[in-house]
Amino acid sequence: MLASEALAQRHGCFNCHTMERKVVGPAYREVAAKYRGDAGAEARLIEKLTKGGGLSWGEIFMPAMPTVPEDDIKTLVRWILSLK
Repeated sequence: MLASEALAQRHGCFNCHTMERKVVGPAYREVAAKYRGDAGAEARLIEKLTKGGGLSWGEIFMPAMPTVPEDDIKTLVRWILSLK
């Protein structure tokens, strides 16, 4: 398991997301594909993970993750955006 995957596991991200298919939220590969080439995606996704948000992928809202350290959120976002 990659360090970033372990980080996602530790923070409970896999409760709502998987690599390949939608569960509650979109699959990580879908997120990467949607934002590929979008220069502002990293900052927007960091904010979404920090503060919560919704309606980008349907009716389900992403809860805020205030207890996850900012550096972990940045690492997770960069990892997700790097997926092919």
